[in-house]
Amino acid sequence: MSAIQFLREKAGVFVAGAIGLSLFLFVVSDFFGNGRTQRIQQRKYYELGQIAGQYISYQDYEERVQSLLEIYKLSGTSNIDEATNESIREQVWQQMVREKIQDNQFKKLGIDVSTEEVDELVLGNNPHPIVMQLFTDQTTGTFNKSFLVNFLKQIDLDENSKKYWLFFEDEIVKDRMNTKYNSLVSKGLYATSKQAEYDKALTNATVDFSFIVKNYASISDSSVTISQNDLESYYSIHKDKYKRNALRDIEYVTFDVVPSEDDIRQAEEWINKTKEEFAAAKDPVQFINLTADSRYIGFFLPLSDVPENLREFVKKEDLTTVFGPFQEDGIFKVARLLDVTDRPDSVHVRHILLSPNQTRTLEQTKAMADSLIKLIKSGSPFEALAIANSEDQGSAQIGGDLGWFPEGRMVVPFNNACFTGKKGEIVTAETNYGIHIIEILAQSKNTRKYDIGIVDRKIIASSVTNQRIYSEASQFAGNNNTYDKFNSAIASQNLNKRIANDVIPQQKTLPGLDNPRSLVIALFSTEKGKIVLDNSDQAVFEVGDKYVVAFCTKAQEEGIAPLKDVENEIRFDLMKDKKAELISAEFIKNTESDKTLDDIARAMGLSAQEATQINFRSYTLPGVGSEPTLIAAASAAKQGIVSGPVKGNNGVYMFFVNSLTTSDSEDLKLLQERLMTTLQMRGNYEAYEALRKDANIVDKRYKFY
Repeated sequence: MSAIQFLREKAGVFVAGAIGLSLFLFVVSDFFGNGRTQRIQQRKYYELGQIAGQYISYQDYEERVQSLLEIYKLSGTSNIDEATNESIREQVWQQMVREKIQDNQFKKLGIDVSTEEVDELVLGNNPHPIVMQLFTDQTTGTFNKSFLVNFLKQIDLDENSKKYWLFFEDEIVKDRMNTKYNSLVSKGLYATSKQAEYDKALTNATVDFSFIVKNYASISDSSVTISQNDLESYYSIHKDKYKRNALRDIEYVTFDVVPSEDDIRQAEEWINKTKEEFAAAKDPVQFINLTADSRYIGFFLPLSDVPENLREFVKKEDLTTVFGPFQEDGIFKVARLLDVTDRPDSVHVRHILLSPNQTRTLEQTKAMADSLIKLIKSGSPFEALAIANSEDQGSAQIGGDLGWFPEGRMVVPFNNACFTGKKGEIVTAETNYGIHIIEILAQSKNTRKYDIGIVDRKIIASSVTNQRIYSEASQFAGNNNTYDKFNSAIASQNLNKRIANDVIPQQKTLPGLDNPRSLVIALFSTEKGKIVLDNSDQAVFEVGDKYVVAFCTKAQEEGIAPLKDVENEIRFDLMKDKKAELISAEFIKNTESDKTLDDIARAMGLSAQEATQINFRSYTLPGVGSEPTLIAAASAAKQGIVSGPVKGNNGVYMFFVNSLTTSDSEDLKLLQERLMTTLQMRGNYEAYEALRKDANIVDKRYKFY
């Protein structure tokens, strides 16, 4: 055996051990060294929230958002705007909350859904509502089981279809488990006959009573002493009362990015040069689409709709001359008349829309359109074919009828098919919506119309101008990095300062700014009195066509407010409590020797008032307002006895029940059943809300969105 072979065999274990030891030392040193600190900081930065003590990272959340976004796209929702994005993010968050809260409950209670159960929910005689919705024929309104079976057979061949289906299958399982849990909770709730009797006693007893009140305002504040110990004791007991949300106040100035004189001159030079090229263009439509800031529209206009400054020009019907340049709303324009013709002022049409989808390609859609046209021309009723086939549900139910409309109301291909065709013709148009089979039912009289081509150039700030204004904003921020300097500079430079108070983390608007989310996100990472900085420690924010420099002037964190912030509120509550004690003592003193309510009123200089037809469910007292404690006490009191004192919202009350009426109209058994139904309905919601409250949810999505 060679030496090298021996070393290879014998030293293998040693080398492996050495590498393992090195890796261990690397990991350990990283854990206890700077690497651990960096990981902790990174974990804190990417913390999106906490649910039931479990850390939720931005990465995990965003991955689920993107997955759901993909499902939306697979379902045919191609236009994902910001509102849809926000809805998807909220949907994912609520789903994660529900999972974290309920999964543990399901596990403890043994709630699960078997494979056989899923098969039954999908292919059984009573499919889940999701399955019913997905595979119901839109034309007949009936569930198409054969379509479902064929779809399930094909999903292994199409990855997108498989992903789409697995999403809905997962939703079916979640819904089934939730149904089982809700059923378990609701069936465990029961209303006893004693509860029914108690509820009946509360609602069936109606009282008329007299009362007197001594208001808290009648006791001077100086007669009540509140110590620091009183404040601290009250705060300690009632801390939950002082929970508050995160809020910020912000003050900011904007540096508007507006075109300079040089920018305007350059735009004017460009339009003058382009005017000559436009006049010489052999294909003016292509020239517009390749050159102008706005694409060619393609609609013919009657003279009444032509802009006033172009009317004399188009009336000459000169197809070689270019008009302009002229300026409108910060845009330089030149115009060329492309065509003049007589076209109907308006048309009346009906149509059948056929759209490509997951089961039908564009070519198959065109072939289907050809088949329907043959049926129409052979005598089949257009209305019946529209009802059975059109995917424009707004018009399908009335035979595809779109009524009368003028030119420019519909998309260009559809518009031109309607206004170039003749009455009675069947024409087709292809748009972004699909293939349209159009029957022109009627046309109004022809009028002279003009096709005008416009080449435009927006007057916008150049990169040089943009950089100059950014430099001004950056210099302002650098020279005024304290709040005092910030305000002094605003005054000396006569700038317009804007103020927004009580900004919440999720806020999407600020006065004078379009979509300032980046500024709001940064604001909630800023301390009071500090300049607002972005993730790169830059103080200048680009918001729309403005640069913004801002200061945080108030920072209220989420949680229980410190005592110093709520001291006045506590002092007010304590003042009311202590005044109530003084008034109650005075009432008790004057109720001795079997005095009547009128006697007590005269002794204390008060006037008796009347309340009639009051029961436990009453919300207010006429002339008094909301006094639930007094209403509850009077509803349960005995007739003919002076009762009180009762501490209310406005003062302390004494009362006397003059009459008490009870009704036995409601059957006790029916009342018990109604109470049980109410309990079970509440149980489904309140069980989840109780778990949700116990989960101590922390939502920090505002840091990223």
